[in-house]
Amino acid sequence: MASWLVRKRRSPIAWAHPRSLYWWDSIVPDFCSREFMQNFRVSRESFEYICDRDIKDIMGRRNTNFRLSVPLRKRVAIAIWKLATGSEYRTISHLFGVGRSTVYNCVREFCDAVVMVLLPVHITMPDADKLEELATFFNNRWRAPQCVGAIDGSHIPIIAPEECAPDYYNRKGWHSIVLQAVVDGKGMFWDVCVGYPGSMHDARVLRQSHLWEDLSGGELLSQKKVKISGCDVGYYLIGDPAYPLQNWLMKPFSDTGRLTREQHTYTISCGNVFWEAKRTMEVPLKKK
Repeated sequence: MASWLVRKRRSPIAWAHPRSLYWWDSIVPDFCSREFMQNFRVSRESFEYICDRDIKDIMGRRNTNFRLSVPLRKRVAIAIWKLATGSEYRTISHLFGVGRSTVYNCVREFCDAVVMVLLPVHITMPDADKLEELATFFNNRWRAPQCVGAIDGSHIPIIAPEECAPDYYNRKGWHSIVLQAVVDGKGMFWDVCVGYPGSMHDARVLRQSHLWEDLSGGELLSQKKVKISGCDVGYYLIGDPAYPLQNWLMKPFSDTGRLTREQHTYTISCGNVFWEAKRTMEVPLKKK
């Protein structure tokens, strides 16, 4: 009896279906920097940075007597591949040599880890020094004095919930949730709001978001004003005509053919800034 109780721990018994691990184990390690970026949409350095953050408590797994766990870096790679390409779970399952349920779990856990660990570090409201830096960059590059960001919305395709599918049916003819984001002059996000139904107009999404509440008070973006054509102008965002005009949210003039030279120049400047946001948000998950 004693010998039975203390008998040696068995080696893991793999009961999963046999799958090919060749691509991940042999091909990916030989990717050059350019190939890694093309395939995963992040640099190898960024990938390693993500893996080295405190996400292992959420995504980490241990080996058991019945099967070997999928290593953390592979789990992160699976999730990033899904988010970068929008490929089907079955396709990713074959590519990485794991089950479809594993792919699903990796994606879900990675998204939870990003929100809990990385979001508070990398996407935050800029402080006074950062706002001044953002405004300087926008002015030097696009001649948009006091601009500190461009705002836009994007639609992320989803399988609509059965109970309220019409709410998620957008004007483009498919089901989605709305991603609203503010980016700086280098295309870096500094505010995001995601999850509203695809049928909701951009202006309404903005009014329902925390950004509207934060900026409507007037304190954050009015910290430093400059004289422009005799007016005191604080910091502001630039959006497209869908957004409501505010003292902290500018948009281009409607071109009726009667714009003054100054209005035309301003509209071009707004357009250049806005398309920087649009280009940044053209992610693979966005349906064409």
